[in-house]
Amino acid sequence: MKSFFYFFFSVLTLACQKENGGKPIFGSTDSAIVSKSKIDTLKTNKKAEEALGFCKAHNFNTDFCILIDMSLHSGLKRFFIYDLKKNEISKEYLVGHGCGTSSWSEDSTKDNPTFSNEDNSHLSSLGKYKIGARGYSNWGVHVKYLMHGLEETNNNALKRIIVFHSWEKMSDDEVFPKGSPEGWGCPTVSNNAFKEIDPLLKNSKKPVLMWIYN
Repeated sequence: MKSFFYFFFSVLTLACQKENGGKPIFGSTDSAIVSKSKIDTLKTNKKAEEALGFCKAHNFNTDFCILIDMSLHSGLKRFFIYDLKKNEISKEYLVGHGCGTSSWSEDSTKDNPTFSNEDNSHLSSLGKYKIGARGYSNWGVHVKYLMHGLEETNNNALKRIIVFHSWEKMSDDEVFPKGSPEGWGCPTVSNNAFKEIDPLLKNSKKPVLMWIYN
């Protein structure tokens, strides 16, 4: 009788998986990701509210800002173009972070990055940035934006040559459970993502806020 029960349960599980496109429905990580996503939306909206207050106080662009939530796995989209008028995320992308002492271009710290403001640390820095001048980059689509760190946690960004640029190694789509390739501290997006973001930054009449947080 017991063996029949196990056989029936196995058949039922396989049938359900087949109906679900072959994905497991028991113990699936999908529901955990969805739940986490909902929680992070609340967190993102709160950050956006704070960002809007900062932008108003410092004469930054109040139409949109860039929010990067480094608490999310690097294989998930955690780079947000936030529409401050509509109070919602308008675009989201993958973004890489610094590798530190781990191997360059690998994903060793995909779910537990560390951060530093120290030169040669090869780590990303948390805090608010003013997106600066547009210039030539050796990477990706050959365009970069300078990043002016506005806090004690990131005020060495220019000295460290931390800039916003694209990287051909970055994917357009989520790669979870794998992570995004890690560089030397710059927030990097895919070439296609950068081509969408570039006009927003280039045509902005006021400085744009990028806020990297954990």
